[in-house]
Amino acid sequence: MPRKPALDKRDWIAGLEKGLRIIEAFNDTHPRLTPSTAGWRTGITRTAARRYLRTLNHLGYVESNGRLFWLTPRVLRLGWSYCDSAKVPRAVQPFLQQISAELDGASYFAVLDEDDVVCVARDGSTRVHNGFVIGARVAANLSSAGIALLSCLPSREVDRWLTGRTFMPYTPYTVTTQDGMRELISSARRKGYALLEQQLERKVRGIAVPIRTRNAGVVGAIGISLAMEQETTDHAIGRALPLLQEAEYSLRTLL
Repeated sequence: MPRKPALDKRDWIAGLEKGLRIIEAFNDTHPRLTPSTAGWRTGITRTAARRYLRTLNHLGYVESNGRLFWLTPRVLRLGWSYCDSAKVPRAVQPFLQQISAELDGASYFAVLDEDDVVCVARDGSTRVHNGFVIGARVAANLSSAGIALLSCLPSREVDRWLTGRTFMPYTPYTVTTQDGMRELISSARRKGYALLEQQLERKVRGIAVPIRTRNAGVVGAIGISLAMEQETTDHAIGRALPLLQEAEYSLRTLL
């Protein structure tokens, strides 16, 4: 996970930061916000939040009925600008297509963003629902890609990431303890890949490997979600891991 570069205070634009925080305040549980709620969620005053919302409304990024504000499709331009301009999502797409076709699953490429992994490329079956459409965020602890990426962090950073964190159960099999999560991350570090089963959804298995550049920098993880059905864990690993590792090796020479 790249570190944030140092920034001279003279180069800091507080208004830009707050405007982006307002956009990020909208989510599936808060699709519509009043200025008061937006201010509470971002830590700024109601008056300031209202000004930012009105500005975003003028620019076409939010709509309003006079009391509530909600995002418009124009916001997607921000995310698609990344997908269109970034080298990695374009480079990884052919590999995702090959993996999903051979394994009959949903393949994806994701990056770590604080608590979550964000899907920036995907391909494959809609039969397996892994929560990953382009732009979707999934808690890192619930995704094999998240565990694979956390395993690339130094132990001290993993400890810092785990400190004070609680994990919600989504299935009877979800790992919800600090020790259990630490073991998942340690196992992925030892093996070079992450395996999760039924963490977010029952009868779904995920396998992922981190993607590194030639300089050993980690740029994301490539993963596959498979229906468990009657297939054993070992058989699934035997089918999927060589394809994922082959993609990782090829991408390392490209990036």
